[in-house]
Amino acid sequence: MKMFKTIATALALCAAFSVQARTIDAIKQDGKIVIATEGQFAPFNYFEGTKLTGFEVEVAEAVVKKMGLKLEWKTLGFDALLTGLPQDRWDAVIASHGVNEERSKAVTFGEPHYCSGGIIVSIDGKTRTGADLAGKVVAVQTGTSYLEQVKKVAGVKDVKNFPQDTDAQRALISKRVDAWVSDKFVAKEAATKNPKAGFKMGDMLFIEHIAPAFAKGNTGLAQAWNKAFDQILADGTYAAISKKYFNEDVRCTK
Repeated sequence: MKMFKTIATALALCAAFSVQARTIDAIKQDGKIVIATEGQFAPFNYFEGTKLTGFEVEVAEAVVKKMGLKLEWKTLGFDALLTGLPQDRWDAVIASHGVNEERSKAVTFGEPHYCSGGIIVSIDGKTRTGADLAGKVVAVQTGTSYLEQVKKVAGVKDVKNFPQDTDAQRALISKRVDAWVSDKFVAKEAATKNPKAGFKMGDMLFIEHIAPAFAKGNTGLAQAWNKAFDQILADGTYAAISKKYFNEDVRCTK
């Protein structure tokens, strides 16, 4: 889903900072894990008043409970999330990062906690496919996989990127762009919450696996997370959270 804006930046940071990420043993000794997210990407991570909530937030809280730990949240701009891992500013990131080969060079991913992808959204309803984007101006969020994928589409007139996904939404509503590409669940929620916007769902532009990220090489923590995540899959906790937010099970099936 969301893509780290410059993978080379993360790799450079890994080399530049010699700080050792906390191991699972160190985290257990402390009794608390620190997790970073954006807090601006409903329904996955967002604020209701002063309370941080969302699908990813609840999944993380359930996983951490199984790990027998307390959880401290950090929220900040999307572009800064992964760069904090090699600096040991937090132990994990869960903020709708799609797994890909380049990003995997910079971080260690856990087991995917949902599968989704980028959907094409328009007002006219005629811009539905990748081919329909030819000659069009498309809105996306800065630093995301949507930006990278739209850039690959032949014939796109211009790609307008915005600091937050909600800014990209508003650009479509105000007809400053012809289409908006975002996560399919985010787009569906936006359409439900703002029916007067007239959002029309098109085709999926691409599919991806979404996973939590840990500092590169911190496999012990990733494995501990995966074990606890498998437990919430098995005991029905995950399914209940998924149904609450999407009325369907969004786990990856393959």
